[in-house]
Amino acid sequence: MASVTSTTVPRLDAAEPAPVGKLLRGWRERRRLSQLDLALRTGVSARHLSFIETGRSRPTSEMIIRLAQQLDVPLRERNVLLLSGGYAPAYPDNGLAGPPMPAVHDAIEHVLRAHEPFPALVIDAHWDLVAANDAVPMLTHGAAAALLEPPVNVLRLSMHPEGMAARIVNLAEWRAHLLHRLDRNIESAADPALIALRDELAAYPSPPPATRPETRAILVPLRVLVHGTVLSLFSTTTVFGAPREVTLSELAIESFYPADPGTAAFLRAGLLPE
Repeated sequence: MASVTSTTVPRLDAAEPAPVGKLLRGWRERRRLSQLDLALRTGVSARHLSFIETGRSRPTSEMIIRLAQQLDVPLRERNVLLLSGGYAPAYPDNGLAGPPMPAVHDAIEHVLRAHEPFPALVIDAHWDLVAANDAVPMLTHGAAAALLEPPVNVLRLSMHPEGMAARIVNLAEWRAHLLHRLDRNIESAADPALIALRDELAAYPSPPPATRPETRAILVPLRVLVHGTVLSLFSTTTVFGAPREVTLSELAIESFYPADPGTAAFLRAGLLPE
């Protein structure tokens, strides 16, 4: 696996707040854009952008949001930029239990239930389990109780030696796939918690990669042993379109589908853990 880039985006610290210009420069460098590139995309002069980054010019809240949009900064971090610039956050963070969220909660429940008897789950920005349908325990059955205590981290549960790892037949392949996805999350969000999680997961034991990797499959499957039967599954990831709320922007629905007729038959039979 390629190592995660060492470029980090400065973050606010309670004792020494980072200037908004420094934060914006960090995001620009992370996105590998020059000042001219970002200026052209945003419709401002490179000179003005330089003044913002060096602190010689104080950006308006509208300018911070324009720059953050062009830099594809996550909504949570856009609020950090606004606070650093001396403005109120623009994006609410209600949580799924908040008053504005019943429709979203109902939509998630509908998707999860409609996907049964196949497994589906919802994760947040840190890969912590938010919700799951009744087919998921079939996959996690046998994992150590500590790994199933909330908050359940899906990556830790999958790769920990006392989690699902012992029953994942293609562990090296699936592990590489998950770490690659995590690397992309880190590249996008610059989240120290994700970097720490990546370091933890990378330290777990893993079998060597197959000398002749499977090249005929069109997707990387999860091949996991359940009640003496090897199930083969592939997954899709669904996110909410055009979110303007922090929690909503960080949720993803992971839906698993049978990759072969035997797996489909097994799941439709509804075998539950004892």
